[in-house]
Amino acid sequence: MTKLRVLLADDHALVREGLKSVVSAEPDMEVVGEAADGETACHLGVQLKPDIVVMDLGLPKLSGVKATAWLLGTRPTAKVLALSAHDDRGYLQEAIKAGAAGYILKRSAASELIHAIRTVVAGGSYLDPALTREAFSGFARTSGRKGAELDGELTARETEVVRLVAHGYSNREVGAQLDIGIKTVETHRAHAMEKLRLTGRADLVRYAAHRGWLDNL
Repeated sequence: MTKLRVLLADDHALVREGLKSVVSAEPDMEVVGEAADGETACHLGVQLKPDIVVMDLGLPKLSGVKATAWLLGTRPTAKVLALSAHDDRGYLQEAIKAGAAGYILKRSAASELIHAIRTVVAGGSYLDPALTREAFSGFARTSGRKGAELDGELTARETEVVRLVAHGYSNREVGAQLDIGIKTVETHRAHAMEKLRLTGRADLVRYAAHRGWLDNL
């Protein structure tokens, strides 16, 4: 069985040990490296080619946000799950802007961490359940504003697809839930992104959160 390769980046040894214990307990996951600072995280992220990097945002030498942006700029296929003790909008938006596909709080349960890792590796987006709609109350600019103006142009099916994708479901899972093919999901997603003038998954997640679609399904 091919295991998911996980790189852990956190400046506290005890936190890394805890994360390693949780990840290693999964039969299909393995920790392939650990980093105590942002520079090391970038180096190992390129050298080890992990499937996902669990990246603390408060790293020394190079912040988790800057490390995420650098790593994804150097290795675009990498996946990053931001790890933070902060649940305010500023940290979240910085992480998403840098390219992180997920954001999880350090106080979350071990099972939530595993779910977040699986979601991001599968190509989905993940937001910690503790993050509420209010965290996005200031999001009313750029693509988000344009998208809000065009919301009425989405078909019912396009809206369903966008909601599920933003909530972290893969195209395959969306297709299964809506009883449609993967290609159809991709088509609806592409049409919705074009109508809303969104350029990537991060924009889509921010837009969905602004609409309140991530509160529940």
